[in-house]
Amino acid sequence: MSLELAIILPTLNERGNLAPLVERIDRAIGTAAVWEVIIVDDDSRDGTADEARALALTDPRVRVIQRIGRRGLASAAIEGFCATAAPIVAVMDADHQHDPALLPGMLSALQSGQAEICVASRFAEGASTAEWAMPERERLSTYANAIARKITGVELTDPMSGYFMLPAATARTLVPRLSGIGFKILLDLLATADAPMKVKEFPLNFAARREGESKLDRAILFDFLAGLYDKTLGKVIPTRFALFGTVGALGVVVHFAVLSALLFAFGERFAIAQTAAVLVAMSFNFWLNNWLTYRDKRLTGAWPLLRGWLGFIATCAVGAFANVAIATFMEGRGIHWAIAALAGIVVGSVWNYALSSRFVWGRF
Repeated sequence: MSLELAIILPTLNERGNLAPLVERIDRAIGTAAVWEVIIVDDDSRDGTADEARALALTDPRVRVIQRIGRRGLASAAIEGFCATAAPIVAVMDADHQHDPALLPGMLSALQSGQAEICVASRFAEGASTAEWAMPERERLSTYANAIARKITGVELTDPMSGYFMLPAATARTLVPRLSGIGFKILLDLLATADAPMKVKEFPLNFAARREGESKLDRAILFDFLAGLYDKTLGKVIPTRFALFGTVGALGVVVHFAVLSALLFAFGERFAIAQTAAVLVAMSFNFWLNNWLTYRDKRLTGAWPLLRGWLGFIATCAVGAFANVAIATFMEGRGIHWAIAALAGIVVGSVWNYALSSRFVWGRF
């Protein structure tokens, strides 16, 4: 029998969950289909990729892609789509919150033509989130689903689900137009499709995580909004640059707040106050960009954060020089000072974005 199904498992620090999950998948599918598991690991510190390779030594159905310098569930799923010869692909979490028992039914629905995409729903009739024990996240998902339905044109109870299955050819056709940003790949697929896809939902009993900690945090709301932006205005202004610019605008507010406080509340000299305000604003921008703009490439740990902060300060200094140089040149050629200043800000922002993307949140 030829390969029928590839199950893509994006992972980050899931070492202890892998072997039990592969066993559960084996029990769920049995001999009903020929399958493989593709573990796409974001260079986990706990040795997840090594554990995956150890499993593959005795089970050839297990494959692993260890990604260096690349992170994010959406991009991991995309790499999985492109790495398999299986005609049908599924995406599910490796933390045991998604029940593998749904896989045979989803596969059958696709093979019989009942659906173009199958989605395991936490909110369909017969589903349960009793073990989730996260009411705040559940409320957020409910609101996000309502907005997502308007964007995609697909009537789903859970368009934010992370557990779904579709033909691999369909997925790879959409890949060049996917944003690949963040965690909600299903929303990306549904919103990118030229026409609403025929969907079949499967009620999911959303279980508690088996072990380890959740990789999602409060920034998931911004991740969702970034996905919506990308599908509406992302072609005009790239999503990351829009986020970077928004953070920069907030940094200006922080700069003037610190400058005013030091000048008028503490009576500091302007040079000292300005220097302090610049450093505080740069540090604020670095922290917020690391938390939001580059959430899928977030720097963690004392040394990576310190190195990243120093790199960000250096790139911003270069951008500031470019800003002043361009503005001064244009003003000297008779262009109105406001337009010259705006041009300097734009050039400086683009320069900062390009340099920091490469040297702060790039490969290293």
